[in-house]
Amino acid sequence: MIRALLSLLTLSLLALAAALPAAAQSVAITNARLVIGDGSAPVEGGTVVVRNGRVVAAGKGIAVPADIPVVDAGGRWVTPGIFAGFTRLGVVEVDGVSETDDSAASNSPFNAAIDISAAVNPRTSAIPLNRAEGVTRAVVAPAARGSIFAGQGAIIDLGDDMDAVTRPRAFQFMEWGETGAARAGGSRAAAYTMLRNILFEVQAYARNPGRFVDRGKDALLTRADADALVPVVNGRLPLLVHVQRASDILVLLALKREIPALRLVLVGASEGWTVAQAIAAARVPVIATALTDLPDSFEQLAATQSNIGRMQAAGVVVGIGMINDEDARQARLAKQYAGNLVALTKVPGASGLDWGQAFAAITSRPAEAIGMGDEFGSLRPGRRGDIVLWDGDPLEIGTAAVGVYIDGVEQSLKTRQQQLKARYFDPKEGALPKAYER
Repeated sequence: MIRALLSLLTLSLLALAAALPAAAQSVAITNARLVIGDGSAPVEGGTVVVRNGRVVAAGKGIAVPADIPVVDAGGRWVTPGIFAGFTRLGVVEVDGVSETDDSAASNSPFNAAIDISAAVNPRTSAIPLNRAEGVTRAVVAPAARGSIFAGQGAIIDLGDDMDAVTRPRAFQFMEWGETGAARAGGSRAAAYTMLRNILFEVQAYARNPGRFVDRGKDALLTRADADALVPVVNGRLPLLVHVQRASDILVLLALKREIPALRLVLVGASEGWTVAQAIAAARVPVIATALTDLPDSFEQLAATQSNIGRMQAAGVVVGIGMINDEDARQARLAKQYAGNLVALTKVPGASGLDWGQAFAAITSRPAEAIGMGDEFGSLRPGRRGDIVLWDGDPLEIGTAAVGVYIDGVEQSLKTRQQQLKARYFDPKEGALPKAYER
């Protein structure tokens, strides 16, 4: 009896340990084809040193302190982890099963106040799948239903523990264009009127919260929504806006001129290349859809795969995101998309990115776009120790990650797909049916 209780206690402690986040660790990776992630070319024979979860040095000729464990990369590619610029990782499991989809609330009185971090499930099958492909951090956004405002998004890490949220309430997400018009009553003019009215009410609330009248579900703006939008209006929180059409982009840029504190970030921006000079002049970054080359709506008639290359050439800070492109599961495709942008440089008349720019588009650029480039996305000193070792060029489709570190902690590369393969590759039953195996 005592032995059984001790065994049960041991199993419980092991389960608890697996659930807790691993403390940040120290590691040095040497003899690497090192990519800093800031747009620069790879460094042969490079070294990156992480102490207590933070990069302290990266480059050629870096001395490794005696107390830090060393991993010899054997000349393989070593890069910062992929920073997924726009996803819904961890909040959707099965699209067709509403109980597993926490991305949007259709019947809630709250909109801007919704905090998506409370819904993130670190055990969703998409997280280990993307971690095994080199994705270490992700922007996770809610979806809009009852208003143009969807709610507050989060930055998560894809570590193998139960503490996924790195930064809750990291930004506000809003729909514009066709979807925004639908959420506002049926037209772009209605959406613009709704937006201006909400911003007016938020400014009034910020001046005197005590005079705000909360009309509950019948109001365009609850007290909780107003409170959530104050840091947006004051410029303390980025406002990510899904927008595709060029004319819609120009409306948002005009709004920013009226309210200069707004920290706009455009998401999608399929027609961004046609107004790239205006976007660059306004210093508004973009998290773009990479491979939209054919219009699947009337707001994407000018779509082209050269969109990102042309915006980058105009001086726009551009990262890659996955909005409405398997964004709940396939953030890992960002590296394939970045590789395609490199290939575009070889197509006559097309505009792509060189290798360094393309890799930055899936690491440092999306982090910079949301104002967090000093924390994530590169191997510059002070950044989080998120590192990936690859068995080849990470922008080639056949390359695999062979080592992933988050905050200096080595991560498991096991996925549910691998476990299912191991379980059913041999179909014979054992002492018990397969359902009883762990």
